[in-house]
Amino acid sequence: MASARTQTAETEREMIAGIRGGREQAMAQLYDRYSSIVYSVALRVLGDTGAAEDVLQNVFMQLWRKPENFDANRGSLAAWLAVIARHRAIDVLRKRKPETDISEVVIALDLDLEEEAGRKLAIEKVRTALAGMPAEQRKAVELAFFEGLTHSEIAAKLGEPLGTVKTRIRSALIALRKAMGS
Repeated sequence: MASARTQTAETEREMIAGIRGGREQAMAQLYDRYSSIVYSVALRVLGDTGAAEDVLQNVFMQLWRKPENFDANRGSLAAWLAVIARHRAIDVLRKRKPETDISEVVIALDLDLEEEAGRKLAIEKVRTALAGMPAEQRKAVELAFFEGLTHSEIAAKLGEPLGTVKTRIRSALIALRKAMGS
């Protein structure tokens, strides 16, 4: 297993060196090997094949223009490309214009004060319960529910084992359930 990783790292270094030398064959080899990873990450974030293809092209053009941005000592090329693809896809999401014209939006004026008060009370209960949790649990829940990360992504981001992250989230949800029930 370790020799396979070493061999992969060496192959990646050779491809990057080829790209730095302006060899198109090295870029074609790298594209063939990693384009599916970049595309799938972009598609997962954007949910749009055309936009995912644009991100794919953008990521590889960045690598072609500035191959020195990749540092093999900091991690694998596949992981680096996946992170770049995710960041680019999120940038695309942020730049998107709203799909509806503001002049076409209908605003309902029927306000249910009792429902609004109940919602605010529930929000306050959640905030209080989150504030009373250990920091590790709170961080895991925030990453899962407010940033939309998967358990695996949270484990990678926090540098914690996957089982630990799952346990923290489960414990936090149980605590929230108890707080909402009271």
